[in-house]
Amino acid sequence: MNRLVRAGEQRWHLPRHAHIVVYDRDDDGLLTIYDCGAAQKPPSAQLLGTLGRIEARHEVIDNPTGRVVTLREESTLVATGERRYRITTGDTRRV
Repeated sequence: MNRLVRAGEQRWHLPRHAHIVVYDRDDDGLLTIYDCGAAQKPPSAQLLGTLGRIEARHEVIDNPTGRVVTLREESTLVATGERRYRITTGDTRRV
């Protein structure tokens, strides 16, 4: 289901208003990524894993099952290990 735009090896472009719903579980989690929270479209991707550091400007809303991260600038989702991800403000060029 991953329809994110690739930005390189194990890297994906995230639009300025992307929403990442992070569902925390015991050892692993679920990341559901939407291009825009207001668009009322299905998610662009669902990934098993955890979200670590977020370098891009963002807002976080905690909820009982995890948190919702709303980005405020274009950024890149980077796989940093097996089922581990972070969001950077580095090169967001599309490949």
